[in-house]
Amino acid sequence: MKLFDVYPLLNVEPVKAQGIKLWDKQGTEYLDLYGGHAVISIGHTHPHYVKKITEQLNNIAFYSNSVVISVQSELAEKLGKLSGYDNYDLFLVNSGAEANENALKLASFHTGRKKIISFSKSFHGRTSLAVAATDGSSMQAPVNKTENIQFLPFNDIEAFEKNMNEDVAAVIIEGIQGVGGVQIPSTPFLKKIEELCKKFKSVLILDEVQSGYGRSGKFFAHQYSGVKADLITVAKGMGNGFPIAGVLISPEFKAVHGMLGTTFGGNHLACAAGIAVLDVIKDENLLSNSENIGNYLMTELKKISGVKEIRGLGLMIGVELEIPCAAVRNSLLDDHKIFTGSSSDKNTMRILPALNITKEEADLFLKAFKSVMSKMLVK
Repeated sequence: MKLFDVYPLLNVEPVKAQGIKLWDKQGTEYLDLYGGHAVISIGHTHPHYVKKITEQLNNIAFYSNSVVISVQSELAEKLGKLSGYDNYDLFLVNSGAEANENALKLASFHTGRKKIISFSKSFHGRTSLAVAATDGSSMQAPVNKTENIQFLPFNDIEAFEKNMNEDVAAVIIEGIQGVGGVQIPSTPFLKKIEELCKKFKSVLILDEVQSGYGRSGKFFAHQYSGVKADLITVAKGMGNGFPIAGVLISPEFKAVHGMLGTTFGGNHLACAAGIAVLDVIKDENLLSNSENIGNYLMTELKKISGVKEIRGLGLMIGVELEIPCAAVRNSLLDDHKIFTGSSSDKNTMRILPALNITKEEADLFLKAFKSVMSKMLVK
C-alpha cells in the first residue's frame, strides 16, 4: 500500500521542533513562519503543553462522551473567560470542517430553514456541507453541490442587503479569510450582517478556525468590529497541533440529546492540549505579543520593494507581491530555511507564526525576505 497522492509536498521532513524552529533529518535548522496552516499557536513542544499531555496520557487517554469528562468543563470555563464568551456553551469536535459542519446544522435546527449565505473566496472546510459553503468548485464533488448555498461578493454591503431575507438560516463568514489571501471583512460589513441576521432571525456564524485563538491580537478577529456572533467555530490554534475543535454556542440555542454527536471530540488528551494552550496564552500574555510583533512585521514589510500590499491583524499577515510569490517562498525555504504559506491568490503569501515569536526571530525573517526580494526584482 502507498499513500493517496493528494498533497504537493515540500522536500523537507521535520523530525524535531521547538518554539518556532524545526530541524530536519540532516539536522538543518528552519524558522517556522507558517506553523502548519496556523496550527502552532504557542510554539512547538512548549514545556507546559508537553507536561499537560504527558500527565493526561499517564492517567487516561480516551473514553467516549457516554461518561463524565471533567476536563471538558475545565476547557469550556477557561475558553469562555479568555474569549469573553463565558455565557456560551461549547460543543467539542476534532477539526475546523467538523466545527463548521455542526454549526451549519445547528443553525438549520434552530431556524427550521435551509438557505445559507457564504462569500466569495471563502474556505470553511472539506466535509460535505462545509465544502459546499466554500468558494472553490475544484474541491466540491458532484454530491456536494446544493442549491441551499448562495455566494455573495465579500465586503459588498449592497449585494448582501439585496439578498438577505427571512429564508436564510445562517450567514457564515470568516473572521479573516485565510486561504482567500488574508482578506479582512470591514466593520460596516460585519455590522450590517449582524443587523440583518437579527432582523430576519437568522444565525450569524463566525468562522474563527484560522483567525481565532489570539492570532489577530484579540481572542477572535471579529471582536475588532464589536459584533456578537451566535455561533463561533474554532480549531487550528486550539490544540497547538493536537486535533481539537469546537463550536461556541449562544444561550439562545436549546440543546437536545442526540441532535449532535462525536466519538473522538472532546477526548481527554485533546482537552489536555486545549487547556495547556489557554494557560500559555493567558500566562505569557500572547494576545499582546501577537498584536505587537504583528504590527512591527507589517510596518517593516511595507518598506520592502516589490511588496504591493500588506493585509492583516496581529500575526495573521498576507503579503501581496507585485510578482507571483511561489519563487519567493521557494527561495526563503531553500536558501534561508524559512517556512511561509501560500494562498488562493498566486501573488499573496501568508505569515502565520506561533504567537510567542520574538522580535529577534521576526528580524531574521525580515532580513531574509528583503534579500530574496532584492534578487527577484533584479531578475
